[in-house]
Amino acid sequence: MKSVLGDKRAIVILVGPALLVYSLVILVPIFWSLGYTFFNGSIVTGFTFAGFDNFVKFALDPAAWKAFGFTIKYAVVLTVGQVVLGYLFALLYQFWLRKGSATIRTLVFFPVVLPTVAVALLFQKFFESAPQTGPVNGLLNAFGIASVDWFGHADSAFWVIVIMDIWRSMGFYAVLLYAGLVDIPDDIIESARIDGASGWRLVRSIVIPLSLPVLLSSVIFSINGTIKVFDSVLALTNGGPGNATTPLTLYMYQTAFTYGDYGYGSTIAFMLTLLCLVVTIFIFRSTRRDLTKG
Repeated sequence: MKSVLGDKRAIVILVGPALLVYSLVILVPIFWSLGYTFFNGSIVTGFTFAGFDNFVKFALDPAAWKAFGFTIKYAVVLTVGQVVLGYLFALLYQFWLRKGSATIRTLVFFPVVLPTVAVALLFQKFFESAPQTGPVNGLLNAFGIASVDWFGHADSAFWVIVIMDIWRSMGFYAVLLYAGLVDIPDDIIESARIDGASGWRLVRSIVIPLSLPVLLSSVIFSINGTIKVFDSVLALTNGGPGNATTPLTLYMYQTAFTYGDYGYGSTIAFMLTLLCLVVTIFIFRSTRRDLTKG
């Protein structure tokens, strides 16, 4: 092994093809898109150099800031929902169900593998108000409450998206966090129980600190994924009503591919990438500071 790793020609032969594919598929499009931010136009109409005009346009664009606000709100709410519910299920698997958790894990994880469009159609039917009354409005009517136009108002449409995506994804985070709980040594848990720790005190003082690395990874994974939400919003509300549920990704898609403004669309994509980077750095530094104080 050492002789192979010491041979530069062998390293090039082994790593070169993968590095070439990665560069062509990932790196080249990134720099290509970054270059578009300094131009206006499209492939059809042609490109004209715009300098930093697209960045100024983004800073003065109310629709972009509205999409930015929706993206942050959605990311925070969904990250909390995904990780908290996933962690509760993981605790349930590890400390209460034990060996009998396989069936429950399968049922909770099942929505993860369902197609996004199928799930969106399902929730459209659940929350339908016209021309037919869906199960949710039917239940409200049974209690004497008038039907709600869930997709006709910004707030209700937002919460339908959140409920749908939490339902779809919490099984994944439950399994991810469960893997972290399994790695906690049993002797530590037993020692804590002998010392009188049980229930919430055991979870707060022993389980959470020991599972903090995988919990942090789940938060970073979740918030970066939710910031880049696209398919579920497109399939469920298409950004409506109006543009009330339009995230930056959908606004970018509409700008670049519907209106043909590749330059401004690439600028939105760059700002979205910058947002993901800033959020990740903030979480890492905050957690490192907390660990240092602890």
